[in-house]
Amino acid sequence: MAAQTTTPRFGANYVPSAGWFYSWLDYDGDAVRRDFADLAGMGLDHVRVFPVWPWIQPNRAIIRERAIADLLDTIDAAAEHGLTVAVDLIQGHLSSFDFLPSWMLTWHKSSVFEDRTVRDGLTAYVDTVARAVATKPNVFAITLGNEVNNLWPDSSTTPEASTAWAQELLATLKKAAPEVLALHSIFDDAWYASDHPFHPADAVDLGDLTTVHSWVFNGVSRVDGPLGPATLTHADYLIELARSLAPERPVWLQEVGVPGPDIPVELQAEFTRRTVSNVLTNPALYGVTWWSSHDIDRRLLDFPDREYDLGLFTVDHQRKPAAQALSELIADVRLNGVPQKTPVTTLTAPINLRTQPERRAEVAPGSEFHLQWVTARAAGPVRIASA
Repeated sequence: MAAQTTTPRFGANYVPSAGWFYSWLDYDGDAVRRDFADLAGMGLDHVRVFPVWPWIQPNRAIIRERAIADLLDTIDAAAEHGLTVAVDLIQGHLSSFDFLPSWMLTWHKSSVFEDRTVRDGLTAYVDTVARAVATKPNVFAITLGNEVNNLWPDSSTTPEASTAWAQELLATLKKAAPEVLALHSIFDDAWYASDHPFHPADAVDLGDLTTVHSWVFNGVSRVDGPLGPATLTHADYLIELARSLAPERPVWLQEVGVPGPDIPVELQAEFTRRTVSNVLTNPALYGVTWWSSHDIDRRLLDFPDREYDLGLFTVDHQRKPAAQALSELIADVRLNGVPQKTPVTTLTAPINLRTQPERRAEVAPGSEFHLQWVTARAAGPVRIASA
């Protein structure tokens, strides 16, 4: 079989082993370097890092230099371990918690997407942080924020407003960091939920490439269980939906992981091998970034139970089965390349996601079209053509 001429990126979404993202409040560069040694030892080439917006901009007029210095040290720590870095700006939403500054809450209650004052504050934040991190040669991408559409409906918006919000901030980002990929990250309600005010067109038209987040607890694991074909190909299905709207545009699988109880512990290594193997043959694939690098310490309270154990490593730096499986797969790909599987089947979607977002449920997990695609995918790669 012929091999792809380029090897996809492999990385991890960085969740600090000590103190989760609260560690930004009491920064420890030595702890960060210990975590990055774990990831470099797996053969990963990049990390995606998450500064927390209200801790950098606690007042609309204040952007804390010390917080930016800590972020820059994290980027330097990655470079010391041979890792490149993608920086997310607006957190925003992390592991089921939302982090918003007090200057847009309580009696200032505003929409992050619609309020002009908030957008002006965000513009200053995006410009300042992007300019700072772009000075580091190992920063390759900056994303507006992590699944920013999770902030709706608490922050009201419309499709028109959400698109304009992202366009405006991406323009600011691109001006501040013209040599770095500028990205817009949204979770999969934008692809599947008919009433969602963020549309698939936003994902494939805005920014320099498309990002998708594949989580099988969205209902797909109920279709056929933890190692069923629908579950194991969900990431590839999302990549294909994105590719169908923008065939020449790369797609970054920016989040994928092994959430319990959908994927039991004893099946997580197999899920990892087969899920990642299924996306590697997709020519649209830009890279795979695992969620997450490290578990969350169970002494921290009030997280959904599945969030605690998503790490490739435990909090005491023990490599877990998913990490071992991913590491072995990376080594094989770098040695042998990515085999191309043929023939390729093409299925035409029943809707055009770009022009008919109100019909998104017709391609959601468990829909007639999705199940048709899963059946065809069992015989080999399946391209989706837009209606």
